[in-house]
Amino acid sequence: MQAYIPGKYQNSIMTKVQNILELQPELPLSEYNFYSFYQESFKTSLLGKIHSTLPLHQMAIDFGLVDESTRTKRGRKSYFTPEGKIALMFLRMYTELSAPKLLEQLNSNIHYQIFCGIIIDPLHPLTNYKIIDDISLELAVRLKIQTLQKTLADFWKPYMKNLDTLYTDATCYESQMRFPTDAKLIWECVEKSHAIMCAACHRAGENKYRTKYDDVAKARLVYAKKRRHSAKSTHHIILRMLKLLKKILVKIRSLLRNDDKCLKDKEKRLITIITQVSRQQKNHFESSNHKESIKNRIVSVSKPYVRPIVRGKEIKKVEFGAKCNNIQIDGISFIEKLSFNAFSEGPRLAHCIYLSKKLFGVKVKKIAGDQGYASNANRKLCKEKNIETSFSRKGPAGKDEDEKKETRQELARVRATSMEGSFGTQKNHYNLNRVIGRLKVTEILMIFFGIHTSNVVLLAERRMAAEAEAKKKKVEIAA
Repeated sequence: MQAYIPGKYQNSIMTKVQNILELQPELPLSEYNFYSFYQESFKTSLLGKIHSTLPLHQMAIDFGLVDESTRTKRGRKSYFTPEGKIALMFLRMYTELSAPKLLEQLNSNIHYQIFCGIIIDPLHPLTNYKIIDDISLELAVRLKIQTLQKTLADFWKPYMKNLDTLYTDATCYESQMRFPTDAKLIWECVEKSHAIMCAACHRAGENKYRTKYDDVAKARLVYAKKRRHSAKSTHHIILRMLKLLKKILVKIRSLLRNDDKCLKDKEKRLITIITQVSRQQKNHFESSNHKESIKNRIVSVSKPYVRPIVRGKEIKKVEFGAKCNNIQIDGISFIEKLSFNAFSEGPRLAHCIYLSKKLFGVKVKKIAGDQGYASNANRKLCKEKNIETSFSRKGPAGKDEDEKKETRQELARVRATSMEGSFGTQKNHYNLNRVIGRLKVTEILMIFFGIHTSNVVLLAERRMAAEAEAKKKKVEIAA
């Protein structure tokens, strides 16, 4: 292993980043090998335990980042190895830092560099934080959740116990977006479509189409500044904005008929989304029932894939983001189903049992879930498979009722504390309270790495506690 020597990196022709595995030892004197001291301290730290609890190479193969062909690679060499790219994503969720802040820490923290398998020239640090975003996008389009979870389960199985007990529950990982009222959403469509119309008129060499955009903008601002909005004022401003939006879209369509190239591809996609929002809001405005459910309702122009998820909670009845049905074994969570559309988690119990058997190869003997899973079909399935559940019994009491009741209560108690606690841990400590991602695939990637970063930290802490206990027993025996 190459020693870290500041003078070595003063040569300006050296690259900014070098991979640790490519470096060779140059100094025979160990007292000057400062870098080895950092490596030793890294191995004993929590970050080092996390690194050793991750199957990074196999995950890189599952992502398709490892090319086993012998042909010469063209193009500029990547700063990060395939394993380093995956480690960088775990580090991002672990630190809860944005891309600029993470790059700043990566330049200055030697343990972070060892975690990602690189050495950064201190005189020529990395400055383009979009490297991290590009790596995120590269991994997002290659993500195969169940394949990667099988790899993680195989690697983590020796550190786990009670593999025959399954806990399951669903939660919503909300997206980073404002609360979408009808007035806000329609005005956002008006602003974006008006800017596109002006740009299209300029490209087509036509005069800007005259609208009442300025008048509606002033009225909308007066409405927005009010502390309380009456139903009459809301109805009036939405009507004005819908009429204006219709006129702007009609003009844009006429421009497209005359010149198909007056709009860029990105603008065409945006107009398609805005047109769909306009139709939905118009039908909703004209209907007599303002509480009706709109199929495939768009609540954000920039994130048209997000749907309202009605959860029925006391303080938050509707959430906007990805709904995820998770299973948990020995405190370690895995994704069973993830979707931005609302779904019922009750019928997913059979899939949960199948996923647990697939990941660990152990037959499930105990299952705990809330009352959403306690359907007659699920009860029948568990009875056929001889699985104990936490569901409250139906019908008269049978034999050994006291013992079965105690088992049900214990399963329900552990599920309520461990499963619900894992959701809180993921959201409060691993950047999943508001998922930051501008694309659907990147949001799914963040959720995947956030959940499994929480898992690997828990396993690493268990390993450290077990090693400390073994060391303490060893000292006691020696004494």
